[in-house]
Formats: sequence, C-alpha cells, structure tokens
Amino acid sequence: MKISSLRFILLLLTFLLSTACKTGFQSMAFQEKNLPAKPNYSESKSWAAIPGKYPLVLRSFDKMKNVKKADVFYVYPTLLTDKNIKDWNADIWTSSIRENVFKTALKYQASAWLKSGDLYVPFYRQAHYRVFEEAYIKAGEPAWEIAYQDVKNAFQYFLKYYNKGKPIIIASHSQGSMHAKRLIKEFFDQKPLQNQLVAAFLIGTRIFPDEFESILPLESAEAVGGFVSWNSYKIDKLPKNYGSWYKGGVTTNPISWDIQMNSKVSEHKGLLNEDLKTYPRCLRVKVIDGLLWTTLPEIPGRFFLSLIQDYHFADINLFWKDIEENAITRVNAWYQKNYHEKK
Repeated sequence: MKISSLRFILLLLTFLLSTACKTGFQSMAFQEKNLPAKPNYSESKSWAAIPGKYPLVLRSFDKMKNVKKADVFYVYPTLLTDKNIKDWNADIWTSSIRENVFKTALKYQASAWLKSGDLYVPFYRQAHYRVFEEAYIKAGEPAWEIAYQDVKNAFQYFLKYYNKGKPIIIASHSQGSMHAKRLIKEFFDQKPLQNQLVAAFLIGTRIFPDEFESILPLESAEAVGGFVSWNSYKIDKLPKNYGSWYKGGVTTNPISWDIQMNSKVSEHKGLLNEDLKTYPRCLRVKVIDGLLWTTLPEIPGRFFLSLIQDYHFADINLFWKDIEENAITRVNAWYQKNYHEKK
C-alpha cells in the first residue's frame, strides 16, 4: 500500500468523523458586523480559478491549449467544518481557507470539468457546517443567505464580463449544489439563459424530479439542457436520515448516464485517487430511491475506506473520469443540437 494513499484515506476518515459530530459546535449569534470582507469579483483575487489564472493544483490537469467551447461555473462544497470555529461564514481572505479550496475542491473535484470548458470558480463566504445541524438551522439563515448572495454576484459578473454567450455547465457539490439549485431557478428555469445550459451537475444534495419548471433530469449521456444528481453511499447500507435527506431525490447513474439501475465494473471509467492517478474498472453502482449504492473501490488503501459507509466526500472522486468524459460529450451534443436547429 502506498503511504500517500493511506494518508489520504486517513484524512478523509478524520474529516467524516469530525463532520458527523452532532454536538459541540462553538457558536454565537449571527451579527453582520462580524462578517468577513466580501469578495469583489472584478478582481482576480476573488476567484479561486479563472481562465489564464488557474492555480498550480490545476495546471497538471489542464494541458489543452486550444480554445474551450464552453464555460464551467463550479461552486465548491462545505469546507468550513471545524467545530471550534465560531464564525458563521468563511473568511475568503484567510490563507488557510484559500489553500483548502485549492487543495481539496479544485484539485479533486473541479478538475473533472477542465477539459470540457473554461473553468470559473468564485471564492464565496460559505456557511459553516453547523447550519446543517437542527439546533442551528434558524440561527444560521442569515449566514446561508450571505453565502448564496456571493455565489449569485459571482455568476452575474461571470455572465456580464466573461461568458460572451458560450454554452454553460454548472458544476457543484453539497452546499455548493444547494446554492447552484437556487441559481438555476433564478437564472435558467423558464428563462432565455436555459438555451445556453449544457447541463447542471448538482451533486451531493437531494434534487427532486420536479424541482424546476423546465429544467428536467437528464436520462441519456448526450442529453442537454437539464440536470444530473446523485448521493453516494456504501452498497446495501442506508443512512439514518435516509427519509429526510435522500429519499425521493433524482439519482443519476454516473457510469451509464441513463436509466440503468446497475452497472458493471468493466464500465467504470475511473476514480481519481490522492496520487492523482485514475483507477478504472474499480467499482460498480446500483441506483435506488435517492441513493447511489457504490461498491468498495478496488484501490490502494481500500481497507480504511471499508470502515466508511457514507461516500459523500467522494461523490465526484469516485466517478472523476466518467464525469470528465461525459461533460465533453454533452458539450459536443449541445453544439450539434444547436447547429442543426439553426440550420
């Protein structure tokens, strides 16, 4: 077993154990005067990634020099999880916060979309993990709104100054997907901008089939203009909050990208590991109501992964290569569809 892979699994296990804690969060009343300084999206330092200024962690992935045919707007998941932190919103100007975005979210998630389009990733004052705890939901509402308004402001700036009418992929995970869901309702659903939507990858949160008026679940690998979503969990296991957090949600098969309920190991394109190697044909999935059951991946360090049931932290890593190839497929399908319609 490689030491780097073992360390990665241990870090992930530690993260899950810490975020699974239901008590002990340090908290104080939300006060706007305590908010960290807001981003200014006219300045590049408010973006974790924009074309031409990708951070170092992305440069090994982005080796294509040709002009990308689409744009990708990615919203990262909850990274502010330390229960001892009293802040309600992340301070994006703190070096540790910024490095965490670079070395986790961009490196292991956003990188999956680099070949399909120009990548835009705004820093945003995400809400602390405690907002998902029952005791803090009401108190955390202002913090949640601050986080969304940052994402919205970044997207508006992206549309006005960067996009220039190119097709758009929305990519997100967990808290990021919850904000992206609202973004789609405001900007795409039954709006002219829907014509530019390649697909929304709303991963790691529950999205109901009728969540939107005109943005529908995508049920083939080449379909465009809708969304895909899934929540990964160890096969044959159910979380305690299955009914309230998962049941009823759209569950896309991220290997076949259609309505197949099962996959074969041979069909899996590849998991991205800590060593930045992709491991193909290392797992299979089964789709049930609201959950994507996943087998234990055949990778270095899998013994430690076997101790974990909730694969939420790896919703994207598990299918990194599958996502990469599918995003490219959908961009090409968008152009083919729109070219024929214009003819």
